[in-house]
Amino acid sequence: MFDPTAFENIKVVIEGEIYDRDLSGEIVVIDRNDWINTAKLSREYEISFSLPAVGPSGLYATMTLEAGIENLSAELLNKDTAQHLAGCMVNIHFSMLHRNDSSVFMAIQKVLEDIWGMDRAINQIAHITPLANSPEVNNISTIAFNRLVYEDQIDDLAEMINYMITSLEKLSVSVSK
Repeated sequence: MFDPTAFENIKVVIEGEIYDRDLSGEIVVIDRNDWINTAKLSREYEISFSLPAVGPSGLYATMTLEAGIENLSAELLNKDTAQHLAGCMVNIHFSMLHRNDSSVFMAIQKVLEDIWGMDRAINQIAHITPLANSPEVNNISTIAFNRLVYEDQIDDLAEMINYMITSLEKLSVSVSK
């Protein structure tokens, strides 16, 4: 009998939680990707969603799960010395368009720090099209946890979806100012 990996179990629970919220109308799933890299024997899964009424900001959130060969082998070989590797990395991304103004970047940072906490690594990367002469930037803000997440933390990951939705609600106000 096949025993699913921690990555698979976490992915199924997260996917189910997000699609349940999509079906209830709370959010709208806009993209989903499930990659297997056969050269590196790694997996990556991402699912993106937005609030039902997305304005011109194009604001959406993405949850990414990643597991490499060391994570898979820790489970399949079932060595007690490697059990601390039997999990996956989780990152949260928020993508939005907003005017290229430092006050907007500061407002975004404050919103994310207030919701996710000061002990999280929060990075903003602004993409511009230099020849377009546009006053707007595409901002990708990332919340990194910098540690593995394990199966026994699945309930915490489901709770993270609430934080993502709250972040989208508050960011929609910050980027529209």
